[in-house]
Amino acid sequence: MIDLIFPDGSKREFEPGVTGKQVAASIAPSLAKRAVLVKLDGELLDVDRPLERGGKFEILDRTSPEALETIRHDASHVMAEAVQELFPGTQVTIGPAIEDGFYYDFARDEPFSLDDLAKIEERMRQIVDRDEAIVREVWDRDEAIRHFREIGEDYKAQIIESIPAGEQVSVYRQGQWKDLCRGPHLPSTKAVGKAFKLTKLAGAYWRGDHRNPMLQRIYGTAWATEADLEAHVHRLEEAEKRDHRKIGQAMDLFHMQPEAKGMIFWHPKGWTLYRAVEGYMRRRLDDDGYVEVKAPQIMDRGLWEKSGHWQKFGKNMFTCETEEGEALAVKPMNCPGHVQIFNHGQKSYRDLPLRMAEFGACHRYEPSGALHGIFRVRAFTQDDAHIFCREDQIEEESTKFIRLLESVYRDCGLELHAVKLALRPDERFGTDEVWDVAEAKLERAAKNAGIAQVEMLPAEGAFYGPKLEFHLRDAIGRTWQCGTLQLDYVLPERLDAEYVAEDGSKQRPVMLHRAICGSMERFIGVMIENYAGAFPLWLSPVQVVVATITSDADDFALTAAAELRARGLRVEVDLRNEKINYKVREHSLAKVPVIAVVGRREAEEGKLALRRLGSDGQQILTLDDAANILATDATPPDVARRGRREDAGQGAGVLEAG
Repeated sequence: MIDLIFPDGSKREFEPGVTGKQVAASIAPSLAKRAVLVKLDGELLDVDRPLERGGKFEILDRTSPEALETIRHDASHVMAEAVQELFPGTQVTIGPAIEDGFYYDFARDEPFSLDDLAKIEERMRQIVDRDEAIVREVWDRDEAIRHFREIGEDYKAQIIESIPAGEQVSVYRQGQWKDLCRGPHLPSTKAVGKAFKLTKLAGAYWRGDHRNPMLQRIYGTAWATEADLEAHVHRLEEAEKRDHRKIGQAMDLFHMQPEAKGMIFWHPKGWTLYRAVEGYMRRRLDDDGYVEVKAPQIMDRGLWEKSGHWQKFGKNMFTCETEEGEALAVKPMNCPGHVQIFNHGQKSYRDLPLRMAEFGACHRYEPSGALHGIFRVRAFTQDDAHIFCREDQIEEESTKFIRLLESVYRDCGLELHAVKLALRPDERFGTDEVWDVAEAKLERAAKNAGIAQVEMLPAEGAFYGPKLEFHLRDAIGRTWQCGTLQLDYVLPERLDAEYVAEDGSKQRPVMLHRAICGSMERFIGVMIENYAGAFPLWLSPVQVVVATITSDADDFALTAAAELRARGLRVEVDLRNEKINYKVREHSLAKVPVIAVVGRREAEEGKLALRRLGSDGQQILTLDDAANILATDATPPDVARRGRREDAGQGAGVLEAG
């Protein structure tokens, strides 16, 4: 007999070989009808899969979040079946579920068109209506190779050939169609439902190798309910409107061109935005006790070999050789340079923690196909810092950093959505004992900082240590991974970093690699899309445009602009001979947060008519009042907090003196 332990803690005995569906039926016939998957000790299985062992057991229906990935995987199979019915001779390759959807790669001489997607969708609905049973079959490996070769599925045969000889393979059949697959799958095509949509076409090399044939990829999305699908489509439409590349062009922030692939040409307005973010980050680091440094851009290959980066990242590094025979590499990261600064001069335990920051320009080779706007580039700047500390300072420093990160995200209008702990990879430096300590310390630090749940990511840590990943959420619910905190015992050892301990002995410091924005460029891209270009006043490249109604107001408009600039505001003046409605519309489209309108009356009275972006009304104020209000509104949040603290301190001093 086997024992199944249910979520409520109850335990029941069953004969070996019982299926999940039979277990569900023994509880209630209605449960058996709803069951689409089961979970045994965390492993998802088909409901008709015989159970040969006991363990923790759960029955899932379509509404379970864990069933969603299988719905998407099955949708890819339904799509492949539809494609081969509509376009005979098409070969299928691979079709996995991915975040928010699925895709399938096809080998076909004639290209698919966007019009074909509607036809494929309709056939998919028909296949769902057929309610074709999805049945798992176990085949001999060599038999499977012969079969798929015989039916013209050469790519499937190649996949099976990569499986070790003697192993059996699983094939899933739905109706007359079948596919090589590990599973699990839903019990029938009807369970997939109709909350799916095919979204786009793309090209993809077989097995990701440009030397292999180009395949045609069809992407789709699938959800448990129509309401979920509609919400997702709405998010996609909203994301399209917020595309940082389009907004960047419309607001004249930056451009990119083939002569500098993956590198950004920042225009004056875009660089103003960049400097506003960088200035804010620099102030936050200053307030939190960091010292700023600047390490060389190019260093000898020998240093990268000693650090271990050459072995791990050499293929992604830009290199050069001098006439003197020097082999040099442009830095892809800042950490080895910071260790050199730490090593210059003796350090004492009293010097720790040493929080060393750099807005370091890094270069990494990324394949052309992987580049994406300013999100994925070859040249970028990290808001990088390394905290050199003692063993007993790790948790306190990690907790302190997490709180700083959360505060920065709040100031930037973003929300910390999830924290994930990437654990030891298969190929790594350091002993298991060191990794045990490192992983435990990061997890405790996150909990000390008030993080309720830390998701574990097996085998996804860096080669030198585990890392916390910080995923933020934007205005339309998308998540982005920007910040990291990595605990490193290895690099100080490899690069001979040491300090004098209290007892006079030489000890290795621990390094905390940390970033909040990660790539400054990517973080700015996230904020562009989060705000859809309509930045808060403190971030906006142009904060105020003074626009005239008549040329009689030109002199006062220039005077007003000068006064606003004197108060620290970024101001432009629009004296063009155009109607004011045209000017307001144009600057509103450019996402200027405040338009100060000046006509003859305003000029005579020394006033401004302020129009805020997104508001139909206007506020008539004297120039002095407008300057005061706008200067206050444009104060960065960290500076405003500092001012409030100072005011509170002065008030306390007055009370004490009284």
